[in-house]
Amino acid sequence: MFWRTQGNTDYLIRESAGGGQKSLGPRSAENEKIYERFKARKAGTVSRLASLTSAAHDQQRLNKALRVGRVPGIVIKTLNALEAAGLQDHFLTIGTHALYAYESACGVRFMSDALATQDIDLLFDSRKRLSFVSHLRRIDSSFIGALQKADPTFRVMPDQKQTAINATGFEVDVIRRMAKDGDPHPFRMSANEDDLWAVQVAGADKMLSAQRFSQVIVSETGHMAVMNTMNPLTFIAIKRMISLSSDRDPKKRRKDVLQAEMVEQLVQTHMPQYLQPQ
Repeated sequence: MFWRTQGNTDYLIRESAGGGQKSLGPRSAENEKIYERFKARKAGTVSRLASLTSAAHDQQRLNKALRVGRVPGIVIKTLNALEAAGLQDHFLTIGTHALYAYESACGVRFMSDALATQDIDLLFDSRKRLSFVSHLRRIDSSFIGALQKADPTFRVMPDQKQTAINATGFEVDVIRRMAKDGDPHPFRMSANEDDLWAVQVAGADKMLSAQRFSQVIVSETGHMAVMNTMNPLTFIAIKRMISLSSDRDPKKRRKDVLQAEMVEQLVQTHMPQYLQPQ
């Protein structure tokens, strides 16, 4: 909030996080009280933010010294960019990168071969598409613009509109459920003509309806991010379903089976809460 002088009168202005402004009226005893309460709350929030930021930096240094993490830095930056833009609740990280959330939650490490990949799959929740589009308008951004906050070199691939690629070849793929219940198809992530288009995949409905699994993951440099993914039982089921697809690349099929088996073993040894009742 701030005061703006127009003519000979001061008006109390409230500005939203997206930049929108609304006048609360001319200076008055009531508006003075509103402004003073705002300043007091803001001072407390700023102080708390400074303390949390300092604690996060300390934890980052500790993570690095103890070699806690091994998630690629671009993954951390991408997830944090989505959170900074307020978009994190609209996506699930699926595919190979979900393994980082499971191993982080259990304090174990999967074999490196099972984690080798140069792309991250983000499942867009098309059930929330109206709020997603409205939010992008409020913050005056496109989806590719949000990704470019993580890495300015991200560009939409001309021949694969569902994929953004950066200068090092790392890719972000945006997928969605098969169109239903009035879902627009095809669907571009924003009104920006150069933005990504979400591509339909089978099985996405099952992933969206599954219990969500959220976990802090850590990069080699100690930086942290929250990853939202599907619960491990759904991961196992999806991987096995994909591995049985007749058009699946044989090399990827073997990797699907391996990942399903590793997560199943992890559930049995470290996450008994997910075991199905006998």
